[in-house]
Amino acid sequence: MNLLIPVDCNKRHEALLTTLDTSKYWAFVELDEGQIVNCKFYKDRNDIEAWVENVIVINDQEYTWQFLEENISVFVAPTQRSIDEIVEAFLLKNLKVLTK
Repeated sequence: MNLLIPVDCNKRHEALLTTLDTSKYWAFVELDEGQIVNCKFYKDRNDIEAWVENVIVINDQEYTWQFLEENISVFVAPTQRSIDEIVEAFLLKNLKVLTK
């Protein structure tokens, strides 16, 4: 399972969730059995060669149609900002799911 998170920097423990328009990097987080096994940062989302399963956004006003069109699940993290907080909330099913 993997998550794609728009963030403000490329440092694993310092990166914070941003809006899609202001993101400087994309954190591609790979999960296995509830643990982060890999976290890579990309300047451009199109550079990610793996299939993206889930994307996290900061609010439900984000422009997410492109993800939904690609059958990528979109989740809103209204209060979580760090990668670890987002992953924990995702695993505990505490994030809001956006639908088409």
